[in-house]
Amino acid sequence: MKLFIAEKPSMAAELAKCLPGPLVRKDGYIETGGGVVTWVFGHILRQAEPGEYDEKYKKWRAADLPIIPAEWKLLVADSCMKQFNIIKTLIGKAAEIVHAGDPDREGQLLVDEVLGYTHNEKPVMRILVNALDEKSIKKALTNLRSNQDFFNLNQSALARSRADWLVGMNLSRAFTLAAQSAGHDITLPIGRVKTPTLALVVRREREIKNFKAADYFLIKADIKHENGPFKASWKAKEEQLGRDSEGRLVDPVIAQALIEKLEKAQEDVSIVSCDTNEKKEPQRLPFSLSALQVLAGKKYGYDPQAVLTGVQNLYEKKLTSYPRSDCDFLPESQKADATVILANLRNSHQEELAVWSGKADIKIKSRAWNDKKITAHHAIIPTEVPCKINALPEIERNLYFLIAQAYVAQFYPVHVYNQTRAELEYAGEDFVANGRVIVTMGWKELYGGEVKEEEDEDSKTLPNMQKGDKADFISATLEKKTTKPPVRFTSSTLLQAMKEIHKYVKNPELKKHLKDVSGIGTEATRASIIKELTVRSFLEEKKKYLYPTESAYLLIDALPEELTYPDSTAIWEIIFNRMVEGKAELNSFIGQQTEFITSLCLKAKEVQIENKDANVVKCPRCKQGVLKLRNGKNGAFWGCSRFPECRGTCNDKDGQPQL
Repeated sequence: MKLFIAEKPSMAAELAKCLPGPLVRKDGYIETGGGVVTWVFGHILRQAEPGEYDEKYKKWRAADLPIIPAEWKLLVADSCMKQFNIIKTLIGKAAEIVHAGDPDREGQLLVDEVLGYTHNEKPVMRILVNALDEKSIKKALTNLRSNQDFFNLNQSALARSRADWLVGMNLSRAFTLAAQSAGHDITLPIGRVKTPTLALVVRREREIKNFKAADYFLIKADIKHENGPFKASWKAKEEQLGRDSEGRLVDPVIAQALIEKLEKAQEDVSIVSCDTNEKKEPQRLPFSLSALQVLAGKKYGYDPQAVLTGVQNLYEKKLTSYPRSDCDFLPESQKADATVILANLRNSHQEELAVWSGKADIKIKSRAWNDKKITAHHAIIPTEVPCKINALPEIERNLYFLIAQAYVAQFYPVHVYNQTRAELEYAGEDFVANGRVIVTMGWKELYGGEVKEEEDEDSKTLPNMQKGDKADFISATLEKKTTKPPVRFTSSTLLQAMKEIHKYVKNPELKKHLKDVSGIGTEATRASIIKELTVRSFLEEKKKYLYPTESAYLLIDALPEELTYPDSTAIWEIIFNRMVEGKAELNSFIGQQTEFITSLCLKAKEVQIENKDANVVKCPRCKQGVLKLRNGKNGAFWGCSRFPECRGTCNDKDGQPQL
């Protein structure tokens, strides 16, 4: 018997339909003429809690930290016991097993861990299903690979899972105990990804609160060349007085003096240089999940979790490919499917998609088609299944539109324009003018409205001119501007920050090496991490913007920088990626993690956490803990919250410590 183990029931049902009949549904599995199909429900095995390793860990004590399992233990989740026993029985009967987890790190692990837990020694093949339509599944069935080929992916997933356990179980206890020693009645949940994510919001809020607006000035000149008028911007010389540390002109007296100087001068404007270069913008890449979440958030205001749910629904309706993808590229072999997909879009009854698809050139091959960029999955695209787009719920309709729009853009030419930069001199001052002329609109024809919104000084049209030309100075204007504070994060922009984490690391050298890392967290977990921070009252959402709560400030201020800055987590993500490539080892990584966790548990014992409660009385003995009322065999007394590290006590007098 051949046994297929799918990641979820919906995928199992679609897989069974593509196997020879007849299909017979049983309790927890489906019999087919091509084998038996069963399923898990995500992780049906869970990591053991500390108290399940040793009874003594059920009580939180700083002296027991760090907790480092000698051998990692998995347990069957209570809610999944019935399905686990069905899978275990089927594994015992099988001659061959096909691993049908989702084509990503977590999908690999959650079936592998079941096979390992049951001590399976049967041969295991791997099927990679990137879309649930019949053609995609049948194609995947003819391209099975040995599951051993994905051992490194399994190791990467295990590394992530165990790193999360070590951080969460140890550091949550360590810093919660430290906070409680200072008199706070709070639990501080610490996570490898969620803590630096929360710190981003806390720091941004403090930047906003500490921001002081400052005025600065821009000088613009109207110039008339024989081939037409244009505007130029004043450019400060290196020795120019009246500027701030950012190079902005902030002194109003100097600014006004410059205007008067320009107005009084009686000379020609000299064109010092004028260079025109052809520029090309390649087609916008198709979407990874994060890229789709960010754009849908900006365009429609959807939060990341809603986007994930919507695109998951499209996937299960067989209309789009695998949703939890971190890849923006497409396999070259799938370009042959474009004829059918574009034909479907021409008949989608959505006017724009129909027009765009009709003008698409199937012979164009964009940079998106690149086998070297493909891992276990590819970018999210429409499948060959026709879509009645108007019949979809609003969020699914809008998401399908964005996915299809990006796909069609791959069959339009690159966007080509001529970029001109002219440098001018007048009255001893330097000016610069930029402009562009579109040569080929190309794929931006599909994003016309958005192109106009992006217009700035660089996109204005300049007259034809050359170095050495003369022009007339018409007038100069002084524009007063005011600096603006940074913008608060929304769910979408915070998710984008998690993906572009290199921008927020503290170490400048590390920043250079992190640009190729796909951020912190995974495509599937980023949205849920942001939601968890809100549900647990560390973030509040007001009019789409995220605000940190008092608990958030307490948590971030209590922690060392190793946990609040994303540097360490981003380095771990590099290591996870290296594991997939076979260039890093699980045991070595866990050894490094153990040292890291041990050092932070020691820091937690020494941390000073402020308590602003006026009723709190500090322990007179250690000066760190606070006195708490306790009941002993001789009655009530006050003892230090840092017991047993500090054994300071005093008597109780009318409900107050008798100091």
